[in-house]
Amino acid sequence: MPAVDLKEIERAMAEADCLVPDEGVEAALDRLAQDITARLRHTNPIVFCVMNGGLILAGRLLPRLPFPLEVSYLHASRYGHALQGNLLDWRVRPTQDLRGRTILVLDDILDEGHTLSAILEFLKAEGAGQVFSAVLVHKLHDRKAHPGMRADFTGLDVADRFLFGCGMDYKGYWRNAPGIYALKGH
Repeated sequence: MPAVDLKEIERAMAEADCLVPDEGVEAALDRLAQDITARLRHTNPIVFCVMNGGLILAGRLLPRLPFPLEVSYLHASRYGHALQGNLLDWRVRPTQDLRGRTILVLDDILDEGHTLSAILEFLKAEGAGQVFSAVLVHKLHDRKAHPGMRADFTGLDVADRFLFGCGMDYKGYWRNAPGIYALKGH
């Protein structure tokens, strides 16, 4: 594995455009929490964090949900990153009995949505009663896995640029950045 050029990683942040400062993220998280609470507060949901991108969202959102819920995580990617189909390469599968349960899947971003779509279909096939998705960021473009695809709950609509921060990464770094940034020139 090649060595990481930390100077280049630092330069990417120093030159990045901040599209949404942390205050805007906080407001989006408050809106997400209100919407999710209104819809799911009486459903005894299992909330799955999609690793690794959903980790920051889950950590910041879950304390805002004032109702009983179970928390777990899953980790999957599409085989060979294929553009078609919903075959998943599971690194960590759900271990709970999903039959009849309400499920909420948390992820950082809905970009094209192929992997999220495949995860949702898998959970439905496992017998979940209802399956919902929540993302912090919906990237604005027309390349979605399904025309008009959106998560059930969305924090922010953001321009079609290379984004990082709040769970989204740049070369494995800056998931921890508190705002949402766009790589300069992309």
